[in-house]
Amino acid sequence: MKKIREIKGWINGYNEVKAAIEELQLSFDFLKEEITTEEEVDTAYANAIHILENLELKNMLRREEDKLGAVLKINSGAGGTEGQDWSSMLFRMYQRWCESKGYKVTITNWQDGDEAGIKTATMQVEGEFAYGYLKSENGVHRLVRVSPFNAQGKRMTSFASVFIVPLVDDSIEIEV
Repeated sequence: MKKIREIKGWINGYNEVKAAIEELQLSFDFLKEEITTEEEVDTAYANAIHILENLELKNMLRREEDKLGAVLKINSGAGGTEGQDWSSMLFRMYQRWCESKGYKVTITNWQDGDEAGIKTATMQVEGEFAYGYLKSENGVHRLVRVSPFNAQGKRMTSFASVFIVPLVDDSIEIEV
């Protein structure tokens, strides 16, 4: 039933795009005959583009694990206190982004930095397509700025690593 629902979703998406394109073509033909205005054609065009982009996004997030939740872990890297501050900025950014998307965020691990920021933190993000949206954030993030922690006012480079893994549930079979 789940597979049938997924296939129906793709068929409905295709039909929606096809209908929007036909409506755009009709609006353009009416414009040639001066029955409609350019604004109405622009509206039909914007609608068709919006529907097509939504289908393309759905296509990019079609892997089995993309629709699951995610576990996001941030570790401060080189840069000492500056790196730990950068890690805390990243953590707050991801936390606010998740809340703006309506995802449930649970902090599962937190280790404060020596003077400021965090050494490591882990959050569990629950919501539809959380892993699909966050998976591209995996890697090392670098920040170059004038450090508020350096009395000489020098530019500092800080690093933080971000790891994203899917929050596996019973829907995925794992064979060892």
